[in-house]
Amino acid sequence: MNLSNLRPPKGQKHKKQRIGQGMGSGRGKYSGRGAKGAKSISGYSKMRGFEGGQMPLHRRLPKRGFTNIFRKEYAIINVGLLEKLEGDAFTPDSLVAAGVVKRLNSGLKILGNGELTRKISIKAHLYSKSALDKIQKLGGTAEVLSKTPPAQEAVEKK
Repeated sequence: MNLSNLRPPKGQKHKKQRIGQGMGSGRGKYSGRGAKGAKSISGYSKMRGFEGGQMPLHRRLPKRGFTNIFRKEYAIINVGLLEKLEGDAFTPDSLVAAGVVKRLNSGLKILGNGELTRKISIKAHLYSKSALDKIQKLGGTAEVLSKTPPAQEAVEKK
């Protein structure tokens, strides 16, 4: 068998239909778009959800739910991750500097997922009950900071 003799099966390859090439192209005067209207014009793109001028479904349906504008979103970290980090004293700023936490948002919350095998001291804004138990069982300290992180307080004072 010679690879240079390979050919696709008959009927597999088709010549691409060229649109808008005049009367002899087989598509006619308007290239299958019709004479007038928005769809016949070049550059037409239908708006998502457009229903021909009828009020779209997403605008007809009632809006439901509630968004709490006072919601607090905390940066969370588990004690299992603190176990893997070097050192035994952690603060929100040191965790941000280490790249473990991207943004503090409303503060730092420590959760109890994972195992802790060494004594650590940590400062955070909130603790879960299981995290607090794990830290204190090994003789570590868990200091509760004020409810808003220092960067947030500076913004609120202005």
